[in-house]
Amino acid sequence: MKRDESPLLTPARLQEARELGEKLARLRMARHLRQVDAAARAGLARSTAALIEKGDIGRTQAQILRYLEAIAPGVSLLALLQETDPALQALSARELTQRVRPLGRGELEKLDF
Repeated sequence: MKRDESPLLTPARLQEARELGEKLARLRMARHLRQVDAAARAGLARSTAALIEKGDIGRTQAQILRYLEAIAPGVSLLALLQETDPALQALSARELTQRVRPLGRGELEKLDF
């Protein structure tokens, strides 16, 4: 029988678990992997991969590390948390909004206070 650990953790620790799941999901997307493919590589069910990405605290450390290894072989958990992976940096750069064209003289004058 599975035991619910959430009442035993502080809200800050629960938030950290969610953030870890979000980082794994971002890394997977940055590497252009489908969740089902990453789960299959890790030997997990797709539903387990979904729970890992949601930050479910009932997942084991081994499951999380296997999932990370399936997404990015050789990338450490520390590198994931620090977001030093080049794929994550490229994803962040793509997510930044960029101007299509430079501001014209009139537009610049409107912004001059």
